Amino acid sequence: MRILALGDVVGRPGRMVIHDQLPALVRQRQIDMVICNAENVAGGSGITTKLFHKIRSYGVDVVTLGDHIYRRSDIVPVLQTSERIIKPANLAIGAAGRPYTIVQATNGVSVAVFSVLGRIFMNFPADDPFAAVDRVIGDVGTRAKVMVCDVHAEATSEKVALGHYMDGRVSLVFGTHTHIPTADAHVLGGGSGYISDVGMCGPYDSVLGRRKDRVLKYMTSGMHQLFDVATADVRMCGVLAEIDTDTGRCVAIERIEVAGPNADQAYDSDDARNGVDRE
Repeated sequence: MRILALGDVVGRPGRMVIHDQLPALVRQRQIDMVICNAENVAGGSGITTKLFHKIRSYGVDVVTLGDHIYRRSDIVPVLQTSERIIKPANLAIGAAGRPYTIVQATNGVSVAVFSVLGRIFMNFPADDPFAAVDRVIGDVGTRAKVMVCDVHAEATSEKVALGHYMDGRVSLVFGTHTHIPTADAHVLGGGSGYISDVGMCGPYDSVLGRRKDRVLKYMTSGMHQLFDVATADVRMCGVLAEIDTDTGRCVAIERIEVAGPNADQAYDSDDARNGVDRE
């Protein structure tokens, strides 16, 4: 089977490139499941119920999140009820959301999906991600031969370490959070597909999806700026893994990068502040 994992969706430009490009890619590459980190879809930070349902309608099967998970409180009821969106597995037990999900792909194969937050350079309270990995794998047991983990972390060293820790136990480990695609997509010795970061779905003529002028003004002056979502050089980035469903091992992995049209409009200051995603 083939699983596509997409990186952080940044604002309306990121969402629209998925809307425009994902259906054709799924048909052309015969993709059985799409997993997408969408924690930045609402004005560049957080996710709302409305935007969750829009992402799902574009062909995304499971939504993963990261340190901006609770930025929009509107999403909490969905986290508590839907099997198509998950919280990082190493958040507090009382935090809203399920630590993993098991869903059927279009080919009928059950796939377990979970994520963990890194702790190095991350300003967000999270428990030991290695222990969380053990808990999830133990809990899933024999219910799903195919397992996928989104490692949402800042430090490459922590991502690589987690990849090796899961090697042979998880089918695919893909990194998110830093918004920059890495060139290390490969199959580890134990049979797990791995990449340190799949990159973002959003505008690359930017600083991590935000307007260059705003970020540079802040970095050169220290003066507060609204980091509005940028609009140019929009791309859909991710990784495509081919999994042997009998063994759960990854047999091939490749980076995916699809160019989209430039966004037709920028967010104004009120949009960026309020997380509005204008049609």
